[in-house]
Amino acid sequence: MSVKLGVPSKGRLMEKTFDWFGARGVTLSRTGSEREYSGAVEGIDGLELVLLAAGEIPRELAAGRIHLGVTGSDLVREKLGDWQDKVLELEPLGFGHADLIIAVPKAWVDVTTLDDLDAVAAAFRAAHGFRLRIATKYHRLVRDYLREHGVADYQLVDSQGATEGTVKNETAEAIADITSTGETLRANHLKVLAGGPVHRSQATLFKSRSAPWTDETRALLARLKAQLGIDR
Repeated sequence: MSVKLGVPSKGRLMEKTFDWFGARGVTLSRTGSEREYSGAVEGIDGLELVLLAAGEIPRELAAGRIHLGVTGSDLVREKLGDWQDKVLELEPLGFGHADLIIAVPKAWVDVTTLDDLDAVAAAFRAAHGFRLRIATKYHRLVRDYLREHGVADYQLVDSQGATEGTVKNETAEAIADITSTGETLRANHLKVLAGGPVHRSQATLFKSRSAPWTDETRALLARLKAQLGIDR
């Protein structure tokens, strides 16, 4: 029985993952066209490569349809409730870094912290009759973070497109989004609230807790971890 490894099917995340494994003696490669989502593995017997969209990998891990998966730590935490019961974080891979942050208009000169945001949100509701809107794709992570910090008078609105543009388009008053350089935020006249990000994300190798782990697949995982230099 093989161990199925899910890897992002395109882009820099796929290339960096291939590089990371290749540097440790496990060669991953795409076979066929980009639409076929098939791949090959050299360097360790019994490992099967499955190419998936990065956003699908958390669900496939939780369902036990793949044994291992590489995806952003933000996606696992956003898409899986009680994620630690469903997957085990084996190894951060050191690339794909991005911070999930909360940002407000630069024109809000008196708003620099979450406490300031809480005060502004209460005043906004009193003045406008509806709650301050925060546009995001990360509802679970942002809701949990704001609850932990006592921010209450807000509503999350879903952002399917360019989140940074929602304030300019007047469909939200603030945003919560992934950023790596901050350039897009600055271009849209937004500033990040102080106090650290909601989550610091990076590409990470996860193990499914519900996949069919047999004596054979556990032995293969042990060999793979030894080759990759993973000691957990």
